[in-house]
Amino acid sequence: MITVLFFASLREQLDLGSISIDLSAPITLSGVIQLLAEQIDGWYDATNNQPLLYAVNQEMVTLDAQVCPGDEVAIFPPVTGG
Repeated sequence: MITVLFFASLREQLDLGSISIDLSAPITLSGVIQLLAEQIDGWYDATNNQPLLYAVNQEMVTLDAQVCPGDEVAIFPPVTGG
């Protein structure tokens, strides 16, 4: 099992703060994204044309990062400010 957390505008668009996914073996983060697309209605609408950042266990990663059972994945848009 992994926990995926959503933040900022992505959280608002999905109307979802987190989701748990059964995972019995390691997969890449891009594999996790595929699972999310299959399980969350509106995934493509919420993520289309929006750059996203990813973290696994609070460490910034790219889509080829390995995700293992028990990990926490965070997905969020880049933060801007002034």
